[in-house]
Amino acid sequence: MNWKRLFQLVTVLLGIGLLLDLVCRLGAEFLWFQEVAYLSVFLLKSQVQLVLLVVVTGFTAVYLLSNLVLAQRLRTAPAPTARDGDGLRSEARKSSLFAPYVLRSRVSPSSFPSSAALGLRSLLPLVLGLSVLVGLLLLYYGQLAIHYWQDGATLSSTFASRLNPRHLWQTTAPLLGQSWLLGGVLGLAIVLLLYPRFCLGALAVAFTPLLGWLLSKQWAIVLQAWHPTAFNTSEPLFGRDISFYIFALPLWELIELWLFGLFLYTFLAVTLTYLLSGGSLSQGYFAGFSSMQQRHLCGVGSGLLGAIALSYWLSRYELLYSPRGVAFGASYTDVVAQLPIYTGLSLSALAIALYLLWRTVLWRPKSSRRLPHWFGLNVGLGLLGLLVVAGVVVPEAVQYLIVQPNELARERPFIERTIALTRQAFGLEVIDAENFDPQGNLTEADLAANELTIRNIRLWDQRPLLETNRQLQQIRPYYRFPAADIDRYTLQTDVPARPPTTPRDRPVPNAGKAPTEERQVLIAARELDYSAVPQEAQTWVNRHLIYTHGYGFTLSPVNTVGAGGLPEYFVKDITGGEAEALTTSSPAVRASIPIGQPRIYYGEIANTYVMTQTLTRELDYPSGSDNAYTVYSGRGGINIGSWWRQGLFAGYLRDWRILFTRNFSSETKVLFRRNIKHRVQAIAPFLRYDSDPYLVTADASEAGAADQNYLYWIVDAYTTSDRYPYSDLGSEGINYIRNSVKAVIDAYHGSVTFYVADPTDPIIATWSSIFPSLFKPLTAMPASLQSHLRYPVDFFKLQSERLLVYHMTDPQVFYNREDQWQIPNEVYGNKARPVEPYYLITSLPGVPFEEFILLLPYTPRQRTNLIAWLAARSDGENYGKLLLYTFPKERLVYGTEQIEARINQDPVISQQISLWNRQGSQAIQGNLLIVPIEQSLLYVEPLYLEAAQNSLPTLVRVIVAYENRIVMAPTLEESLQAIFRPQVTPDSTIVRPVEEPAVQ
Repeated sequence: MNWKRLFQLVTVLLGIGLLLDLVCRLGAEFLWFQEVAYLSVFLLKSQVQLVLLVVVTGFTAVYLLSNLVLAQRLRTAPAPTARDGDGLRSEARKSSLFAPYVLRSRVSPSSFPSSAALGLRSLLPLVLGLSVLVGLLLLYYGQLAIHYWQDGATLSSTFASRLNPRHLWQTTAPLLGQSWLLGGVLGLAIVLLLYPRFCLGALAVAFTPLLGWLLSKQWAIVLQAWHPTAFNTSEPLFGRDISFYIFALPLWELIELWLFGLFLYTFLAVTLTYLLSGGSLSQGYFAGFSSMQQRHLCGVGSGLLGAIALSYWLSRYELLYSPRGVAFGASYTDVVAQLPIYTGLSLSALAIALYLLWRTVLWRPKSSRRLPHWFGLNVGLGLLGLLVVAGVVVPEAVQYLIVQPNELARERPFIERTIALTRQAFGLEVIDAENFDPQGNLTEADLAANELTIRNIRLWDQRPLLETNRQLQQIRPYYRFPAADIDRYTLQTDVPARPPTTPRDRPVPNAGKAPTEERQVLIAARELDYSAVPQEAQTWVNRHLIYTHGYGFTLSPVNTVGAGGLPEYFVKDITGGEAEALTTSSPAVRASIPIGQPRIYYGEIANTYVMTQTLTRELDYPSGSDNAYTVYSGRGGINIGSWWRQGLFAGYLRDWRILFTRNFSSETKVLFRRNIKHRVQAIAPFLRYDSDPYLVTADASEAGAADQNYLYWIVDAYTTSDRYPYSDLGSEGINYIRNSVKAVIDAYHGSVTFYVADPTDPIIATWSSIFPSLFKPLTAMPASLQSHLRYPVDFFKLQSERLLVYHMTDPQVFYNREDQWQIPNEVYGNKARPVEPYYLITSLPGVPFEEFILLLPYTPRQRTNLIAWLAARSDGENYGKLLLYTFPKERLVYGTEQIEARINQDPVISQQISLWNRQGSQAIQGNLLIVPIEQSLLYVEPLYLEAAQNSLPTLVRVIVAYENRIVMAPTLEESLQAIFRPQVTPDSTIVRPVEEPAVQ
């Protein structure tokens, strides 16, 4: 009795604990979404999740548990013989249409078998197989739950795909390669045979909330299906609008996932209940199913066959993502053979389901004519099984006997579909393609006319600059520069007499004001890394009350070198003054770059929650041998001055010291979720975010505002799908993407604003209709921030990789892969790696002004000469436009690997590099840039020298290649001078000829 009371007490306490945890979680999330001004997003999401959880869990519980209860009532009583049942059988009267299993007779029919009996040799393998199938089913859905728990719900999830029996086995089989999983499944099967009633009931109780929880996590799919936006483009096989596949099909697959699991488990549980009742295993004999048991099995079987019918019907649409043919999507075999079979399977399963439902509702005792009793069911199941076999055999036969002997002719129309729809899905059809024939007639006058391009050729890569920053600008161990981002800023020029650098043929924006020029720079945020605080100082007060924020940033021009080969800085150090918090290189920079009070409370590495406006002052920045302190005055954070809020967040943050500290005041705030990626993902988890957020310093405050915080993070966000018909999935698992959103996060206040950058995207239009208060038009973004928008590298990489194959629009060329491209390699350090896309300020061929572009070269597959390059524009009204320049195939245009080979094979240059590679130092070859100028190409590669210990990279040489010459000199100016003014070449410059190679 004491143990029973103790168990009850533990259960009550556990329930109270779970309830308090739920209250703390919901309360904290409510207050956080209220802080970021997106409470409506949280409320709608929570409402949909709650409705899905209640509806799915409730329906599953009622259906599953009621069938198990009914099966227990109808199970066979112990030890009746087959002959005894012949004279004693009694049938229950037909019940109402909606309650067909309610017994009207006091005599249980379970004692009167009416089907064939089973001996131990048949019974044992049957029940063991069904028990293993129960284990596999639970294993599959358990894997889905683990996936959600670890990675969270996504729009394009593998478990939302079709779930027919064959696909279920293909998905589950790899999991059984792990011996412990296989042992668990077999162990569960054995326990289930020993204790069937308890195990089936317990598994049903666990399975019910699991299904509800899984479907509630797919709230985004449900909301999208309720608010679809038409693509106004139809796929060619079924003639449906693309929106059906993006929005409706995932919902139907989700319904199938639920119903298939529910009906399959119910059927297995009911069947095992009957087979294991009456001590059948111990007696080694099962007398057969009674009439009412058969009626019950018909009812649950009709649900399972209905789910199978739905599964095969959805499989028809899944053919649009088939990888069977030479191109992605439905191939000749899929359309001619597989589609009719799937249609036949679906209709057959539906017919059997309706027949079983009819037999269940209009049940009659077995007539004397035994053969016709189950004749229709046997025929239907036989036809279904025949079609299942045909679905495997016939398509393979068609593929090998009809398609492969004449593959191009058979697959041509399907290749055309794949090319067209893949190009649509990745935005490749809007690329403007032009021919570019480098002339090699660049002159010194051309360089002077393109001074802005020359002054912005990047000599400093992110890696050496970050290494230098960590040595020279980190200042304290607890500061860290997580990344350096390339951007451009308009700066006042130091010398007004400088030749005009305003882009040619553009209107002068600051007429009558100080002259300006656009400079490409690297900006790096100085963030606080608490993990680097000395271990002895890692106390609770330091972690959450004192070390709260980073301070400042560095801004470096990409093309200039300071004393000793180190980078120059436009902005650096920490001065902490009210007038100038950071050191600037000149009054012109000070007038051009807004600095204010550059405190960074929200950043890329902020991973702790902090309390501000407490009785303990926050560390602001180091000042000589002392420190400066401050108190946060921003709009971010949630007030926790009251006792109940402290208790709420003590539970939510799992930190009970919040309840007992004496450092809080009535104004104290808690700032959590300060990592900018986590912040935007919490608000809009249905978007995919770029891997490289970048820092911007700009005066984006409203007119008249006294805000001195000018640091903002810009994060590119994408709408994606894996349901675009015929579009190639590739290795990324998506076949549709748009850079539809720009998210801006205030580094001081923590406010988040989402701007729609591509209003033509139907997916973002759907989300805008779901959450009208979440998104703003791009025109609402302050102009000072708009000038720093750039074409995102992740998006550009994805498009450029698809273009390797899908620039070929002719089906025959595509089939033969005769014009496939590749991304070339370059030597970085001393290792070869693929060329990364890089930003340049230059004028594109045929464009009369300089602009900020993202560029990537291509070479033919298995060859090293340049064949094309892709450019993405980032400025003004040209933002987002893609240009593809193709080079003539009949003559050689040097690729990066050819230039790298000639640099490293040249005896003079390689000897000099070898001398630097002596013990204790290493020469590092930087990014090789291809710079288009006028109708020519210039190749530029920086060379750094780095010590093996205490790495401080210095720029020692700049290598420039043009036409038949390679030059290595201490500066870019000297290298260019050696090529275009060889008569004044300094002695330190190495000029080497380039031999004309054969095209490889």
